[in-house]
Amino acid sequence: MKGDGRLRRNKTGVLLLLSLLLAGLCSGCGTEKTVTEETEQTEAGTVVKEAVKDINSVHLRDKETLYENDDEDSVVTMYLTVSRGNTSEHTDHSWEEINSYSAYDYEDMGVARYQVNGLLQVGDEDGPVAGEVGYGESVPNATVQIRGQTSSRNAQKNYKIELKKNKGTWRGQRTINLNKHMTEGLRFRNKLSYDLIKTVPQMIGLRTQFVHLYVKDLTEDDDAAFEDYGLYTQVEQLNKTTLKNHGLDANGQLYKINSFEFYRYEDVIRMKEDPDYDQTAFEELLEIKGDSDHSKLIAMLEAVNDNSIPIGTVLDRYFDEENLTYWMAFQILTGNVDTQNRNMFLYSPLNSDTWYFLDWDNDGSFMRPEYEMTGFSDQGSWEIGISNYWGNVLFQRCLKSEEFRDALDAAIQDLRSSFTEERLQTMVDGYKAVVKPYLYSMPDQMNAPLTSSQYDEIAAALPKEIEQNYQLYLESLKEPMPFYIGVPKADGTNLSLTWDVSFDFDAEDITYTVEVAKDYQFQNVIFQKQGLKIPEAEMELPKAGQYFLRVRAENASGYTQDAFDYYVTDEGKHYGMICFYVTEDGAIEEDVYEE
Repeated sequence: MKGDGRLRRNKTGVLLLLSLLLAGLCSGCGTEKTVTEETEQTEAGTVVKEAVKDINSVHLRDKETLYENDDEDSVVTMYLTVSRGNTSEHTDHSWEEINSYSAYDYEDMGVARYQVNGLLQVGDEDGPVAGEVGYGESVPNATVQIRGQTSSRNAQKNYKIELKKNKGTWRGQRTINLNKHMTEGLRFRNKLSYDLIKTVPQMIGLRTQFVHLYVKDLTEDDDAAFEDYGLYTQVEQLNKTTLKNHGLDANGQLYKINSFEFYRYEDVIRMKEDPDYDQTAFEELLEIKGDSDHSKLIAMLEAVNDNSIPIGTVLDRYFDEENLTYWMAFQILTGNVDTQNRNMFLYSPLNSDTWYFLDWDNDGSFMRPEYEMTGFSDQGSWEIGISNYWGNVLFQRCLKSEEFRDALDAAIQDLRSSFTEERLQTMVDGYKAVVKPYLYSMPDQMNAPLTSSQYDEIAAALPKEIEQNYQLYLESLKEPMPFYIGVPKADGTNLSLTWDVSFDFDAEDITYTVEVAKDYQFQNVIFQKQGLKIPEAEMELPKAGQYFLRVRAENASGYTQDAFDYYVTDEGKHYGMICFYVTEDGAIEEDVYEE
């Protein structure tokens, strides 16, 4: 198992000799992964050399040379001239159209996102620079469209600029993502996170760059001038080119996880050759970015969902525990809670059975103080520590393993010792000096969500968040785990209430409190039961109307936990409850929240 391999890598010499002798005696007699490790300094940086018998034992390491010339606080100026194209390339649109529709509008219209032609030129504040993309050119070299899902509804759009084939690359990239990060007040959290990741050997990061964007719109006016679009952050697009740039296998499987809890999903996750295969439905869960042979994915999911196979065996066969624990540790310490079932990539080299987690989208990192200041209720209740990952079948099975929790804790302690308050303070000061002057100038000032003084206060609080999130992680280990509430069922004149059982890491007894109220603040409670030892209760069927059902678990030590379910208002999430209606004929309808 990988745990054994990790011990052998830490103890060379005698153990290495023994492992080689045993390998000779037992060649071909099992699937145990034997790994020894040494490093070699080359022109490409520190390379981990692994004497492996099995490709599945390889630990991913980023290509350090990609970051050699990184200037984290620098700003690159980009000049984008947009013009109408043609219908065959789907670029015959105006810039106003590009900025008028969200991703959800395109879904409703049933059409692909509109594009325009673009001439991208890279330079500085004095103009395009010789030797850079687009210098001296006058015809389009790219296409442009909006990017993002939820963010596409924002007033200031994010853009995807795709350089055409044979039109060159920018820093080895043809796809250039420019993100405004409108929903986070500091506008540098995503970059901060990726700049931290690139210093973590056990993780694969992405390159980032601050960009000052100017746009000239020729789709309506041939005499238009460049307009200042403010500051963006460029984030490397995770695709086949990026895999190659980072020394990974561009021919492997790569999935962007959109909404996926690692259940089998037999009706959707099918082989491409299956007559019932529906790629649209498939990509609602997992967006296909690499090889479209899903056989490895299916084999892994079947093992994950087979409780007769110990999770240690599943991890050893299909995952790299080092990669998974460091990925999860990073999200926990940075408070990037929106990673239970999305905002990550799943990658596997072509000839390997091992799956690796790659980080994606850190906008939600280090957000707790900002949410507290703005009064938005999010990232609370179970969305802390390990309970945040309990609704994912793979993560839940891992976390039930004491061995995995020990490995996770070791990764957390390692990152915590590296992400010191002093280090973060230095990074925040550098970003703030760059970002704030742009943010409180036009055009970005129009949509700045914080006042200048609030910005300073939140920036000052950010370096302390690693330790705060660490304390929340420790608390989460003491609490029962969250669970789901079932939809109430009418049975004649009675209403049956049920919910899933909770789980306690110390095997303490758990009791439940269940309440039904007419309001989500539970000021008008019509039913309550406390100290229930089984996950069910019964009450008299209430008259027609709207109701709220809340369930809370408590262990013997007095620690409590809400249900996974929540009700959403303009103030944010109200945890641990569902909303349902009793109709005039006594039927029950659940009020389902859709993001």
